[in-house]
Amino acid sequence: MENKFTKQNFEAEVLQAELPVLVDFYADWCGPCKMMAPVIEKLAETMAGKVKVGKVNVDEEEELAIKYRVVSIPAFLIFKNGEVKATCVGAMSAAELTAKVEEAIR
Repeated sequence: MENKFTKQNFEAEVLQAELPVLVDFYADWCGPCKMMAPVIEKLAETMAGKVKVGKVNVDEEEELAIKYRVVSIPAFLIFKNGEVKATCVGAMSAAELTAKVEEAIR
């Protein structure tokens, strides 16, 4: 699954993507981010073909974090047609995150 989004590829990979995109804003030192990693992996598998999933390391991509007003991590932004359709912050269950993604991409 490991799509890594950077300021260099964000436009093409996220904003111009044909599929909706779930972007996981995280940091390597963040405990809740690590807890969410398997949840994100599973969601990427179960929603393959419906949603593109990738990550943004906020320490490496500070400009993107600032642009999308990410102040707490993990933060999950769901993009559709180049626009943010939903934002979720903090650790949550796979069912909760999946429900939020499905609602945002309808």
